[in-house]
Amino acid sequence: MSHPPGSHGPGPDDIHESARGDAPGERPRPDLLEALREIGEGTRGSLHAAGEVAKSFRSLVAADVALARSAAARAAVAGGVALVGGVTAWLFMMAALVMLLRASGLSWWLAMLLPGLVSLVIAGIGFWMSMRYFEHTRLQATRRQLARIGIGELSDFVSDPDSARSAREDTQAPPPGDAPGEPARDSRGVEVTPP
Repeated sequence: MSHPPGSHGPGPDDIHESARGDAPGERPRPDLLEALREIGEGTRGSLHAAGEVAKSFRSLVAADVALARSAAARAAVAGGVALVGGVTAWLFMMAALVMLLRASGLSWWLAMLLPGLVSLVIAGIGFWMSMRYFEHTRLQATRRQLARIGIGELSDFVSDPDSARSAREDTQAPPPGDAPGEPARDSRGVEVTPP
């Protein structure tokens, strides 16, 4: 397309003609309409498939939660039965041990004291083990990493994310308190629990 001398580019009429096509009154080509229709159908199909996937996933989660709820209730009942049986068996075993110690010539108080001490030692070991396992429920590594990026109660006591120190090194020692002997507190005044 040639432009008259002194003209700086296509005029507004030229732009409108080229946007419409070759002829001034021409409609969009059928292949363009077909492509737009296919894109629309593909989008509708994708949305329908995504909806079906969401429905299936919701059904799966609902069934899984129902199964877990049922299994948790049955596990609690079975655990209760096992606990009652275990406690009853333990009591009978301790009674038999008392009778055996009494038959071997020990006095009554000593024959009852020894099984009681054994039970106390076993209870102490069980308590120590439960406290040790309970430490894993505090999400220590997660709390350290969240504090490192500035989230949580420990964020005031750890180094910046670009520091060479690890979050574990920062939290090995308990956070310093406001006064000597006082526990550290966050901005709301709540005690900071070290990880």
